[in-house]
Amino acid sequence: MNTPTSRASGGAADVAAAAGAALLFAAAAVVGAASYDGDVLFLAWPPLFADWRPHAGPGTPAALIAAGLVAGFGPAAARRLPWRWLLAAAWAGSMAWVWSLALVDGWERGVARRLAYGHEYLTVVDEVDGIGAFLRGFSERIPLESQDAWPAHVAGHPPGATLTFVLLDRVGLGGGAWAGAFCVTASASAAVAVLIAVRALAGEGAGRRAAPFLVLFPGAVWMGVSADGWFAAVAAWAVALLALSATRGVRCRRVAAAGSGLLWGLLLYLSYGLVLMAPVGVAVLWRARNARPLPWVLAGALPCAVAFTAGGFWWFEGYFTLVDRYHAGAGGYRPYAYFVWANLAAQVASVGLATAAGLRRAGARPRAAAGLVALVAAGAAAMLAADLSGMSKAETERIWLPFALWLTPACALLPASRARWWLALQAALALAVNHLWLTRW
Repeated sequence: MNTPTSRASGGAADVAAAAGAALLFAAAAVVGAASYDGDVLFLAWPPLFADWRPHAGPGTPAALIAAGLVAGFGPAAARRLPWRWLLAAAWAGSMAWVWSLALVDGWERGVARRLAYGHEYLTVVDEVDGIGAFLRGFSERIPLESQDAWPAHVAGHPPGATLTFVLLDRVGLGGGAWAGAFCVTASASAAVAVLIAVRALAGEGAGRRAAPFLVLFPGAVWMGVSADGWFAAVAAWAVALLALSATRGVRCRRVAAAGSGLLWGLLLYLSYGLVLMAPVGVAVLWRARNARPLPWVLAGALPCAVAFTAGGFWWFEGYFTLVDRYHAGAGGYRPYAYFVWANLAAQVASVGLATAAGLRRAGARPRAAAGLVALVAAGAAAMLAADLSGMSKAETERIWLPFALWLTPACALLPASRARWWLALQAALALAVNHLWLTRW
């Protein structure tokens, strides 16, 4: 029985968890600045990959309005809207939030040039003269010492990441503005996918409680004009379709399973690290107690593997070549002893303080929320595996977005009476990060 005293003590523990997360971030900032030279961490403002530069922009008013509307009216709307309308509202709200945060940095710096300069994908689009030749020669240009070595982000991912923007260019949507719009639209849809998976495994009530928190996800600061936002969306929809096929959430369960497999296959060729999304998929099948979709998932994933391999790109060759480049560059200098915990501190800016409080409640493993806890725990396991691997040192506020999204549903465990306050805190954190630092990648 929840007495006033137990509710009060639970609220105090939630605040303590949020405060602990804030202290972890502060400790990483202090230790990073005081104990390491910037040339060792390769960070101007540890633990974030960002520059301290207070600023505002055309997106500022829109971001404030979006935050106020979702925090003020989101919980009530999530309770009352028909489910289909709630999904549409979540996508629209997420779009507004991601777009407005991106435009805080202005149109050119925040959107149009974000993927078109430095180490980004669009800088090599004109070099791709035929997909077959691109795939056959891709691994040869990964090493730093190779002639015409790929820029960092192109070399740091399988060729599917770059081909995303090559295909956009070939269908007439070339340039940074179209690439930015594509990433925003795709990344905003991830909130819908997570809601679908939560409903399938934990019930509609949990999905409705989680919806406003997914819309005001603080990681939207990095979700917008970022290829990692696109990767996060693909991962989220792969899990959502798997959850629907495993729980009989759709009529054509085999089609959903094959569609999920297609996205899992694509995911492997977008980012090497997203093989670590496997625990989330396993958690779905385990919680649903249904492995029947698995053959269809594998069949759906096969075409991507066959196409890339037949085209000339061998996944393992690309990965191990990248490992050598990683250790020859910044990855070899950045200290593991710092980043193994500072990476987690950086997630405070991405998942927010409300998620820290929700994770505390998830740790209590309430039986009524077992499905929700399974998803959250799987996302945390994927993140911890990435952390311990040593292949993620810094920039994890962006790189781990596909994992961080699955921690956010833990906010559904927070008391409904305090949801508005927690949402306001989430929004305030994202607004502070976006206006005080100039995030970059």
